[in-house]
Amino acid sequence: MSNPPRIGLLPLYVKLYDQVLPDLCAELLPFLQEVRAAFQQRGVAVVEAPVCRAADEVAGAVRQFEQEGADLIITLHLAYSPSLESVEALAASRLPVLMLDTTPDRGFGPATDPMRLLNNHGIHGVQDLACMLRRKGKPFTVVAGHLSDLRTMERACAVVAGAHAAAVFRGMRVLRIGPAFAGMGDFQCPDADFEAQLGLSIEEIPPTALRDSVAAVTDDAVEREMHADRDAFEVALDAEVHRRSVRLGLGLRRYLEHGGFGAFSLNFLAFDLETGPLSTVPFLECSKAMARGVGYAGEGDVLTAALVGALNAVGPTTFTEMFCADWAGGSIFLSHMGEFNPAVAAGTPRLYEKPYPFTKTNNPAAIACAPRPGLATLVNLAPGPNGSFGLLATAVEVLGDGTHPDYRDWIRGWIRPPVPVEEFLETYSRHGGTHHCALVLGDCRDAVLAFGQALGLETVELTAKGDMR
Repeated sequence: MSNPPRIGLLPLYVKLYDQVLPDLCAELLPFLQEVRAAFQQRGVAVVEAPVCRAADEVAGAVRQFEQEGADLIITLHLAYSPSLESVEALAASRLPVLMLDTTPDRGFGPATDPMRLLNNHGIHGVQDLACMLRRKGKPFTVVAGHLSDLRTMERACAVVAGAHAAAVFRGMRVLRIGPAFAGMGDFQCPDADFEAQLGLSIEEIPPTALRDSVAAVTDDAVEREMHADRDAFEVALDAEVHRRSVRLGLGLRRYLEHGGFGAFSLNFLAFDLETGPLSTVPFLECSKAMARGVGYAGEGDVLTAALVGALNAVGPTTFTEMFCADWAGGSIFLSHMGEFNPAVAAGTPRLYEKPYPFTKTNNPAAIACAPRPGLATLVNLAPGPNGSFGLLATAVEVLGDGTHPDYRDWIRGWIRPPVPVEEFLETYSRHGGTHHCALVLGDCRDAVLAFGQALGLETVELTAKGDMR
């Protein structure tokens, strides 16, 4: 699991007021403390900087944020602050910027004492700085509203979560077990491109490289894990099938932990041994890993695996694929072979022996379940032309479970996009979306769009043809 999100809170002020209004800054410090506390109460770590008036002070604060591992800089205008005192340092920083456009007072109507202007006029400092950041080509986000409005902090913390997910993603070590699936081109790029453009570090191994890690798994550890599975799942399989899957899974877990991998992908065809501790496919551990916050995707897709791992910092996330269009019902069927994050599941997943005709290896244990109904966010990270990468996101409605009795042993789910299925699928493919996706519980578009912006990705929210949020 990743560390909590961390922000650098940058309070901005104007030096002129120290001369003509010497007591004003002290009056505004409780407001600064209120903003700081609002983030800390929501689990966000705050790197504090002194109130900054001049360019050298802002530059020093930005260096402090970078050195102390902030995911994001949040500016707070305590008063008007001239943009040229802060824009250069902010534009030059590698950290994304959120401008929190808020004031101490909730109201400023006709009956308000006009002298309250002095405490509440930071918004035009926001406008000055926003214009200059845009002119400098520095992406930024603005969240405007009063702290008493819960939506203000919800939106601000969503942006923080997205920036944190980007920090988790950038520099992530990703393991590929077996080669990428032959002929499956949409998610494949040279590993050097993943490293150069996205900061991912890719390592590829054959399944046999897990042998020592699996051999180190004790019988007691296997029995403890099987007992935990009986508490977590509806177990409906032979104990020996369960045992061999758990042993291989714990060996894979050990390999991932010792290697510091934040995500992994496997090619199921690479698992082809008939005997020994590697003689099945670790589908069960793929599912459990996602529930622990480790990213996963199938078929050697390290790109989507890293995406799933990063978005787990936003909310419970699973790897999935769009398989079938329900033209009549206006929905899309989601599934995959045997990998799904049980933290996303509706009800208790069923753990069963999955028939496996693809190689000569033994049948694996796998879970079967459906995602929880309600709002969710479907996200895709796709390679684009000339070494670029694009992020596609849309809010969807997850529908109820299937009613056919044979769905009992399937990964299954139905989503309804915000536009007709035909239109959604056309737009998705027009933007180059791949056939591997991440599904995040809840409407997390603010966080996902902030994630894409922090990574410098072309980010498209799919609502209608060609729409960008």
